[in-house]
Amino acid sequence: MSELLPINPVALGAPRGYSNGMLGPVGGRLLFVAGQIGWNQDQELVSKTFHRQFGQALRNVVKVVEAAGGEAKYLARLTIFVTDKSLYLEQVEKVGVAYRKVMSKHFPAMALVEVKSLLDPGALVEIEGTAVLPAE
Repeated sequence: MSELLPINPVALGAPRGYSNGMLGPVGGRLLFVAGQIGWNQDQELVSKTFHRQFGQALRNVVKVVEAAGGEAKYLARLTIFVTDKSLYLEQVEKVGVAYRKVMSKHFPAMALVEVKSLLDPGALVEIEGTAVLPAE
C-alpha cells in the first residue's frame, strides 16, 4: 500500500500538529473507529488527568486499527472531543508527548470539538478516527 499523503495548501499556512487533508491510496479499505475514551481493558478510566486520558484514548484508537490489520500511520482522520478545551490548552505540551508516544510524527487531519459532556461522566476526552487500510 502506498502511504497516505498529507495535503497542506500553502494558502492555509503551515499546520501545527495536524494535516489539513490526507489523500489515501486507491483501493484502500476504510475503517471507521468509534469514539474511544481513556479507559483500560477493564473499562475503567486510567486517570482523572486530561493528558493521561488522552494518551489512553489514542492508544485505544490505534488498538482498533491494529486489530483490523493496520498501523497508526494508516489513520487519516481523528476527531477529538473534549469536555473542557482549557484543560487541553493547559496540558498541550503533555498531550503532545502522549501523542508522539503513540503516533510518532504521523499527523492526520484532525479536529478538536468541545462538548458539554461524554457518556462516561469521568471522561474528559473521546477520540474517533478513520483509517485507510491496504486492500486485501
